[in-house]
Amino acid sequence: EEVKRAWFYCKACHEDVKDENLIKKCKCKHLMTFRKGVRAIQLVGKTMANKTGATPATPFSAALSKPLLNIKNSVMAKEENGSKPVMNGRPTNKPADQQKNGKMEVGIADDQAKDFDFAKTEMKYDSTGMFHWTPARSIEDCILDRNQAAMTVLNGHVVVCLFADPDSPLIGLRNLVMPLRASNFHYHELKHVVIVGAVDYLRREWKTLQNLPKISVLNGSPLSRADLRAVNVNLCDMCVILSAKVPSNDDPTLADKEAILASLNIKAMTFGDIITNIESMGDSKDALNNMGDTTVKRPGPIYGTNVPMITELVNDSNVQFLDQDDDDDPDTELYLTQPFACGTAFAVSVLDSLMSTTYFNQNALTLIRSLITGGATPELEIILAEGAGLRGGYSTPDTLSHRDRCRVGQISLSDGPLATFGEGRKYQDLFVASLRNYGMLCIGLYRLRDAALTTVDATSKRYVITNPPFDFGLLPTDQVFVFIHWNKRQSTSQ
Repeated sequence: EEVKRAWFYCKACHEDVKDENLIKKCKCKHLMTFRKGVRAIQLVGKTMANKTGATPATPFSAALSKPLLNIKNSVMAKEENGSKPVMNGRPTNKPADQQKNGKMEVGIADDQAKDFDFAKTEMKYDSTGMFHWTPARSIEDCILDRNQAAMTVLNGHVVVCLFADPDSPLIGLRNLVMPLRASNFHYHELKHVVIVGAVDYLRREWKTLQNLPKISVLNGSPLSRADLRAVNVNLCDMCVILSAKVPSNDDPTLADKEAILASLNIKAMTFGDIITNIESMGDSKDALNNMGDTTVKRPGPIYGTNVPMITELVNDSNVQFLDQDDDDDPDTELYLTQPFACGTAFAVSVLDSLMSTTYFNQNALTLIRSLITGGATPELEIILAEGAGLRGGYSTPDTLSHRDRCRVGQISLSDGPLATFGEGRKYQDLFVASLRNYGMLCIGLYRLRDAALTTVDATSKRYVITNPPFDFGLLPTDQVFVFIHWNKRQSTSQ
């Protein structure tokens, strides 16, 4: 990092910078100027040598011209046979047009570059190799208006509906996005994150988000149906509803009013031509049931009630307002309510429970870290604690090895290699076979609430069954939460 800052230092741009961490590559042309100056000196030296009666070169000029002449030959050298280009005296796989684009390659010292492939010097991960990384971008480059968002045709993304005033306290959006940018996912597997909210507030959060890829911002309101349609909320993989506003002390019930209204607003929306979609599904009697079946191929949910959604609540008792068809007693504990069991509600009090669990069981931290943060290292925790933020790093074998860690997956029992276990088998059979044959550790089931019903009243809601009993019966519609080992992903990708 120190070598990079020294290389990128520009007197015109960084003369007044007091924090060394802010020294980054600028847009000045001092590197091009340096190379042009080198060529000019070389031409002058050649001209003087060719002139008749020219005075012999002094020892100083000879010592100066020789290394300058070698700069051009060493940086853009070719092998004698011309079969493979060489850069900085070392083989490279970069095409010639990229080598001659007028930019000097930034590498590392020769004594450290013996086993370094210069074709991989582009920084794609942070300095610890745990998360995907991209050079800092201005928030203006990531802002979309309503028309641009509609033309982007977003699909399979994550929508973050954020309620915040310009002076609201920061809630740390980086902690939400970072697990979605874990390096054990390939770049093409990263889900695009679209934040719908006030740009004035997001400008204050942007410093922690500017180095994370695939993020867009729509300056709008989560209560605006036009904004929600523009970001294709019906096609998203998850819609997260958050609020950064300070709750009033007058009535705790009103602390979550914006989040609850946004949730109910999305559920009340309809998408596309309802009549056409229902007819295309076949028998209209089973249309509502088919809408919740993920095996039915269609552009997206027709009704907002089928949009995958999770709402953050400050007050646990407000969970009763999220589901209009929920018959739970208002005094029911949060963890026994339907929205919490189905994963559509999250309360701040859950963090207290996780903290208590970690205090009494230190080994739980490893599991919680894999589930929530996507993995972390002591080095990364120190960097974030000091406020430096994510820093880019070169892809060395050591950092790339950090990508080889397990991740959470969801396997269906309706098809694929585990389909045979959905026909009345027991959970213990699935657990043992998954671990032995595929290196996957089962941690729970995701079951349809009305799996036993075949009527129109059946819903698409699912709930989580954590660590079922060994003799627990399985159903074909079940989905299994598993930890997938890094070297087993290729065989289980289908």
